[in-house]
Amino acid sequence: MKSNDVKASLNVLLKSGRPVFVWGPPGVGKSDTVRQIAKTNKLSLIDVRTLLLDPVDLRGLPHVNGDHRAHWATPDFLPREGKGILFLDELNAAPPLVQAACYQLVLDRKLGEYTLPDGWNVIAAGNRDTDRAVTHRMPSALANRFVHLEFEVDNDSWFEWAFSNDVREEVIAFIKFRPNLLHEFDPAKNDKAFPTPRSWEFVSDIIKESPASNIEYELFKGTVGEGAATEFVSFIRIFRDLPNPDAIILDPDGADVPKNDPAIMYALCVALSKRATEENFGSIVKYANRIPDEYSVLLVSDAIKRDTSIANNSAFTLWAKKHAEIVM
Repeated sequence: MKSNDVKASLNVLLKSGRPVFVWGPPGVGKSDTVRQIAKTNKLSLIDVRTLLLDPVDLRGLPHVNGDHRAHWATPDFLPREGKGILFLDELNAAPPLVQAACYQLVLDRKLGEYTLPDGWNVIAAGNRDTDRAVTHRMPSALANRFVHLEFEVDNDSWFEWAFSNDVREEVIAFIKFRPNLLHEFDPAKNDKAFPTPRSWEFVSDIIKESPASNIEYELFKGTVGEGAATEFVSFIRIFRDLPNPDAIILDPDGADVPKNDPAIMYALCVALSKRATEENFGSIVKYANRIPDEYSVLLVSDAIKRDTSIANNSAFTLWAKKHAEIVM
């Protein structure tokens, strides 16, 4: 199930009050998707890393009050009021006794003397057993208490997220050029680093710190693995030699059009699309009309995805008419 479909499903399940478990390989954005859902719905989010808990951490400690009877002092991280999502992350990585402690909380919304407030929903997430991550087999009694969703990597959803979350242009352009490297995980291998949406975000953060050229490759290799890092380093060398996108916008008719090299064209299209505004879009369209149609479509469609208001620009209307047969 693609990221946007997972989000739509979670919104439905939030309304129904049903607990849900999101399954997927490492680094694909399961936790981030839950955080986005909480933010979109203006809900509080309590992120409980169940892997770090002991059974007593959920049930709480016994104490004796004025009635001389034993009661349970439930942990303060469990909500008492308001509305929100109680997110049990890495639930199937938790020890079996911790998972067992979640039975009553997930289905009955109770834990001993504690009751989950009506405005709160339970969402859990974890890696699949086949991913060779740290997991314990989820007991069938607990599994049957959830609605289960399978999270799969979707490049279009990632590009949408990347454009709106300040991911570096060269990273976006590289994944446009080599889409299969957004997520390349083989559980049969014992790689310490491999490409995932999460690790490419790390690469973007590394680039923002302007590392010295002599250590770039080692940093990238330690983040996305040797093969992906080798290709990426070669790509960013091309990216850094591109015509200045700002100069192209200033003189779209006179600016050079690079040779029809896919790596160069993907990089240039992403660089221009990230600079597109209603004010300069006319200039960008002039340049888009000078490059091969497939890249023209890439450039304009990326600009529209990043800022939908551009679609109201008269330059876009003229461009769309010219390329009607391609964009239909």
